[in-house]
This record gives sequence, C-alpha cells and structure tokens, in this order.
Amino acid sequence: MVTAARRRFVLFALTALFFGGTFVAAKAGLDYLPPLLFVALRFDIAAVLLVGYVVATRPRAELLPRSVRDVVGILATGVFVIGLANALLFVGQEHVSSGVGSIIFSLNPILTPVFAMLLLADERLSTRGAFGMLIGLLGVGLVVGVDPANLLGGEALWKGVLFLGAVSGALGTVLIRWADTSLSSTVRTAWALPVSAALTHGMSVASGESFAAATWSPTALLALAYVGVFAGAVAYLTYFGFLDDVGPIRGNLVFYAVPIVATLGGTVLLGESISTLTIVGFATIFTGFAVLATESLLGEVARVYGKIESRVVGLAGHGAPGRD
Repeated sequence: MVTAARRRFVLFALTALFFGGTFVAAKAGLDYLPPLLFVALRFDIAAVLLVGYVVATRPRAELLPRSVRDVVGILATGVFVIGLANALLFVGQEHVSSGVGSIIFSLNPILTPVFAMLLLADERLSTRGAFGMLIGLLGVGLVVGVDPANLLGGEALWKGVLFLGAVSGALGTVLIRWADTSLSSTVRTAWALPVSAALTHGMSVASGESFAAATWSPTALLALAYVGVFAGAVAYLTYFGFLDDVGPIRGNLVFYAVPIVATLGGTVLLGESISTLTIVGFATIFTGFAVLATESLLGEVARVYGKIESRVVGLAGHGAPGRD
C-alpha cells in the first residue's frame, strides 16, 4: 500500500527530474527551433497525449467543467502556469545557460506566498515574511547580475524575461487554489494544454516565427520529444497532482530541486559551467525562502495546537456534568 507521504515524495522527485531536464532539452533544441514555435509544438504533443489519456480512462461525467470556478482553474493553468511561464522560459533560455535559467525559475517559491497573501484569505505577509522576500530578491539580483549600465540590454534582459516566467507560474498556481475547481488535476491539465498550445502558436505567429526557420535534426527531434512527452504530459500530471495534494506554497518547493538536475544535466550533456556568483545568488534565494518557510511552519504548528486546545477544552466542558 502506497502511503500519502511516499506518494508525495514520488511526485516531488519525478517532477523535479522532468522539469530539471526541461532546461537542458530546451537549451539543446533552441539551436534548431525558434523558441515560441518550439514551446507551442511541445504543447501540441503533450495535449494529444493527455487528452487521449483522460478520454480513455475517465467517465464522461468527470470530463466536463461544471462551474465558472472550473473554467477559471483551466485558464489559470493553461495561460499562466503552462502557457506564459514556458513561453517566457524558452525565449529567455535561448540566451542563458540551463543552470542559470533554472535558478531564476527557482524564485517561484518566493513569489508564491506573495500572491497567496493577496488572493487567499488565510494568507498574510508579516514583517518576517517581507524580510524573507527581500532576501530572495537580493539573491535574484546576484544571479541576474543587475548592473545599471546593462540592465535593459545583454544577458540581464533575458534573465529578466525568465524572472517574468517565474512570476507567471507563481501567480497561476495560487489562482488554481483560489478557484477551488471540482475537476481533478489530470482533467484540468488536459483542458489547459490546448489553451497553452493555442496561446503560444498565436505568440509565435505574431512574433514572425515560421516552420521554415526550423532545422529538424536528430537533436531537435529528441529535445522536442522529451519536452513534449516527459517534461510535458507526464511532468504536468505529477506536478499538478503534487500541487493539489500539498498546496501551492509547499508544492512549489519542487523548484528548489530543479536547478540541481538542470545544472548537472547542463554540465554533463552540454558542457556548461556555472559561476560562483550564481551559486551564491541561489544560496541567498534559498535563505529567503527558508525565512518564509519557517514562518509558515510556525503558523501551522500554532493552528494545530489551537485546534487541539479547543478540542480538549470542549471535551472537558462536555464531560464535567457527567462527573457531578
């Protein structure tokens, strides 16, 4: 029998592995494919696989959205978490290494509590939380290498694009929780992927990309197959299943494991290197999240203690007449 804790660990590990490989495969494939077309084709593949899977395995009654909240959940997934986040990732990844790209995306857990505070009634950002946020942003500044002289040009610009992708992903995961959809994560993702595909195909056309610019080498096909199947259909099943299980704040912790996979993969497969300053920046981001996570943990302990105390008091009060 698979326990809840073991299931969560498996979902966490698979998501980190597949998403970490996304940065390596994207970097390899971008030598041959325009970025927005690349990500759009990725969603085409993932959508066909996942839609086919849910149609074959789920009753019809479970497939159809039944409320406005279901539609909001689908759009939050398709537009923000999958569509825009990946479009920005692939555009930015063309200009930075896979390791650096994944580290900037690891800001997701820092940003998630901010949006949760704004959109979820039980989330508030305290002074401690704000301090943790500032530490995380300082870490991003170190990774990005903010310099007033080149802030709007060069590599810093493309790191900023990656940062916006992290913002989109964090916002989308909180919107999913806010929507409180009745659809399962698998069905919701199956609906969302065609939305993501349509969005990114439109962006590709609007930016002037074309199929003629693609070079269909074995590397391009292998990279596309990986991001479409493993980092697409399969990874989204594990990721959104994990999010539904543990919530957006804890669920997005997976993005702290992703840079490890991406950096190792980029080093071994692509011969990339990572600077000391980037490592320091990532450590600073992690420190900022640790401040936020500690606050969340203390709050959870306090809530549990309060419930236990209330229950004990209630039982004591209920039992008193019986003892008289």
